[in-house]
Amino acid sequence: MSVTQVEPTTADTARRRRRADLSPLKALWPHVRRYKGRACAALAALAVATVATLVVPVAVRRMIDFGFDADHAGFIRQYFLVMIGVVAVLAAASAMRYYLVMTLGERIVADLRAAVFAHLLKLDGAFYDGARAGEIVSRLTADTTQIKSAVGASASVALRNILLFIGAAAMMVFTSPWLSVILLVAIPVIVVVLLGSGRGVRKRSREAQDTLAGASAYAAEAVGAMRTLQANTAEDAAKGRFDGAVEHAFDAARDAIRARALLTCVAIFLIFASVVGILWAGANAVLAGTMSAGTLGQFVLYAVLAASGLGQLGEVWGEISQAAGATERIAELLAETPEVAPPATPLALPLPPTGAVRFADVGFAYPTRPDIPALAGISFSVRPGERVAIVGPSGGGKSTLFQLLLRYYDPSQGHIEIDGVDIAAADPREVRARLALVPQDVAIFAASIRDNIRLGRPEATDAEVEEAGRLARADEFIERLPERWDTPVGERGVTLSGGQRQRIAIARAILRQAPILLLDEATSALDAESETLVQQALDRSMQGRTTLVIAHRLATVLSADRILVMEQGRIVEEGRHAELVAKGGLYARLAALQFGEGAPTARVAEASPI
Repeated sequence: MSVTQVEPTTADTARRRRRADLSPLKALWPHVRRYKGRACAALAALAVATVATLVVPVAVRRMIDFGFDADHAGFIRQYFLVMIGVVAVLAAASAMRYYLVMTLGERIVADLRAAVFAHLLKLDGAFYDGARAGEIVSRLTADTTQIKSAVGASASVALRNILLFIGAAAMMVFTSPWLSVILLVAIPVIVVVLLGSGRGVRKRSREAQDTLAGASAYAAEAVGAMRTLQANTAEDAAKGRFDGAVEHAFDAARDAIRARALLTCVAIFLIFASVVGILWAGANAVLAGTMSAGTLGQFVLYAVLAASGLGQLGEVWGEISQAAGATERIAELLAETPEVAPPATPLALPLPPTGAVRFADVGFAYPTRPDIPALAGISFSVRPGERVAIVGPSGGGKSTLFQLLLRYYDPSQGHIEIDGVDIAAADPREVRARLALVPQDVAIFAASIRDNIRLGRPEATDAEVEEAGRLARADEFIERLPERWDTPVGERGVTLSGGQRQRIAIARAILRQAPILLLDEATSALDAESETLVQQALDRSMQGRTTLVIAHRLATVLSADRILVMEQGRIVEEGRHAELVAKGGLYARLAALQFGEGAPTARVAEASPI
């Protein structure tokens, strides 16, 4: 394991033609529109808070001009009462705005996460061949959190400051048009700096997010394979690789922060330098008697409000730019379209199901290896209830048959039928509902044993789950566990042995009650005694079911109705065990390697129910 930095995936690099604007944020509009009532209420509260803020300088002006005059001394109490009332309105409106905007952000991000996860469930094998689970999780969590921050806080602050700036600028012009010229000259410069720096911030933020996603992807892989790392004493190499990735992510984030800091520095200097200029010019006007002190105070307060609005806008602009980068990454994920998708008008599979399967001149190459055919001209049929074994050297295409049958991919030539219907013309979910798979690499979730078995049929009762477990001989170890069927098994079933995980997978397939059973080395992780028990359980579960069995151990397929021998993506032999041994071909050579020079006895064959 080399110590290298974790870079963004090739797919990300290919898609890195970024626009230098905030247009990706438009993808959030449908989610905002869904809650337009809440959004409008938040805008109304924002408008009330802004108006209340803009009223304060007017009261200050009148207090300065009249409140300190002995003839109008009684007015000072009224002005302070008015200001208290305005501040109360401002506080209430601000609290309402905060509540509405923050809950709106939480709601939108919750919907967005749900939409992304639902979309991920629809993507096919071609997408997951090149995707990294850790990076996808990073988009689903870290990127959506970045969006939540922008929608829930930054966007609200930006809108508040934009309204405050516009209102304050208008009141400045109304109060003193000639003083306003100083600030109005500075505004275009400030806006140009904001936009120009914001582009750089967004670009660097996107780079930081991509790099962090790469680090997260590696961390997810390492945590999932921690025991393998420890067994190979590869902890130092893994640490070095992750440290390099984290350092790379830090460098990218530091560049983004530096750009934001520079943006903030320039914006604040330009803004408050213009305010100082206004104070200088206004003070001279008061001394010359062409402006009252109250008017100057009112103008300065509006100038400070306008300057503060622009200054804070510069600060949140970087956060909004980061959210644009995160939204762009999520939009890329949502833009992924599965090659295997339900047709516009899918054909219904016939009822009741019979379990007939037919491959007709099927050819296929994996999307990641388009020049290397995995299957070439595969044709065979399986009758309802027939048991067909598929054997051959590794890499011969056996598991690819199952992947096509499950419609993880579609063949590049030919077609596959279930019960006489081309599965490419049917809904993939309906096709998969007719299949029960026991894979060699069993997926166990961090839940109870009961819930893991119930994955095969979520609506199954507890009694049905336990009956399936007994048929799979899983009850033999489940009954010894502290909480029996409700015992948590840890992430990926880390607390279970390989044989125990495989028996749960068999129970899951039995519970599914599908007419077609797919067994991919279903007993490979079992000891001899457990294998015999599970084989008997599978034999009972296969009654009335069409069964396709992939096996390397030929002793498990001796009594199959038919054996298909595959090599280099083709069916090279077909027949029963005795017939294939007599031919002296590839199957005979495999049998000689496993059983010795002679064929196995009939007694051995009878002991193997498949």
